[in-house]
Amino acid sequence: MGKIRKIEKIWKSRPTIEGAGVHLKRAFGFQEVPRLDPFLLLDDFRSKNPKEYLAGFPWHPHRGIETITYVLDGKVEHGDSMGNKGIISSGDVQWMTAGRGIIHQEMPKGTSSGLMGGFQLWANLPASQKMMDPRYREVKHSQIPEVSLDSGTEVKIICGKVNRVSGPVKDIVTDPEYLDVTVPAKTSFTHPVKTGHTAFAYVIEGKGYFDQERNSFKHEMMGRNYFDFQRECLLGEETLALYERSGDQILVTTEDSPVRFLLVSGKPIEEPVAWYGPIVMNTQEELRIAFDEYQKGTFIKHKG
Repeated sequence: MGKIRKIEKIWKSRPTIEGAGVHLKRAFGFQEVPRLDPFLLLDDFRSKNPKEYLAGFPWHPHRGIETITYVLDGKVEHGDSMGNKGIISSGDVQWMTAGRGIIHQEMPKGTSSGLMGGFQLWANLPASQKMMDPRYREVKHSQIPEVSLDSGTEVKIICGKVNRVSGPVKDIVTDPEYLDVTVPAKTSFTHPVKTGHTAFAYVIEGKGYFDQERNSFKHEMMGRNYFDFQRECLLGEETLALYERSGDQILVTTEDSPVRFLLVSGKPIEEPVAWYGPIVMNTQEELRIAFDEYQKGTFIKHKG
């Protein structure tokens, strides 16, 4: 058995408003850079109130990053400057590499009962790839394999590998892994993670232990009252656990409740980050050029 990773930090997601007025929970973002390198941002946009999401994310640019949208409930209508348009529904993934520049929109629609849910993850690109050609991948839920382990744990593999089964998204620069894991009550789940890669878990629902030692005093806390934190680190919904980079195994255990979580890892880029709004580059001058081009109408380098 490999070395089990310890948790470096635990925190709760925070309410915020983005786009044209979408209410969401931000698991991490600008203020955590570069702690989760190569990842920049994770938004949790689950809601039961259409007024909180129908305004959506009208046309806006991106450059220098990849945006990964994973829908749990409802649907998102999308379109971009490459001519792609369509709908991603429950269980679908949109993996968009902005590269040198793309303009797109995302408009959540929800279910007939008003339920909308999903996540958007931003992954950075290294300087050598920031101006690559944009590319778009729409992955339907039927293309995402689900592996059932002997313990009863279910794993949906968006990117990466479990028990020799690979997810549909491949050939990504930062060598990421993106899993949707459900662990039953009174069960343990162990998964290999490449040494040196950044890894984090984000709890969707339920409760679980994401730390072998279960010692909250060894963890750096953020975004909650310390005295409200359970002594043994039983993590619940909308909580993120960032792991230390040493070690090559993740261990998650449950007691009376099952737990569902995203498990994400990737190779750090270790380059300067210059970030303003939807543009992420390496220098302030590159940011200035990007926004200047957007104002002049020369931002898009591909043919739609």
